[in-house]
Amino acid sequence: MHDLIRDRANSTHYQWGDHCDGWFLVNSPELTIIEERMPSGTAEKSHYHLKAEQFFRILSGVATFVLSGEHFEVEAGSGLYVPPLTIHQIRNDHQDDLVFLVISRPSTRGDRIEEQQG
Repeated sequence: MHDLIRDRANSTHYQWGDHCDGWFLVNSPELTIIEERMPSGTAEKSHYHLKAEQFFRILSGVATFVLSGEHFEVEAGSGLYVPPLTIHQIRNDHQDDLVFLVISRPSTRGDRIEEQQG
């Protein structure tokens, strides 16, 4: 039963983007919960998901989100919901690391479509 308690130390780690980190706390076809860390000045590519809905819960730092062209700043303690088919991007425009949970239902594996740049 101890394997039900999840943290960075006992979760699969991966790197993405420009020195960003992720840890799969839950990784199933129906649900993923990932803790991610983004250093200052990093951003993911604008994209959307056909089926997956996501919720980003900010643990520390301030996230800048762009959803369908609209900007949102979300501080630690708050979160942002992203419905399927919504073009979105998360950035860290601040000096401190950004740490957050991203919860996806179902998994985004094979469900990510990069936004086409003009």
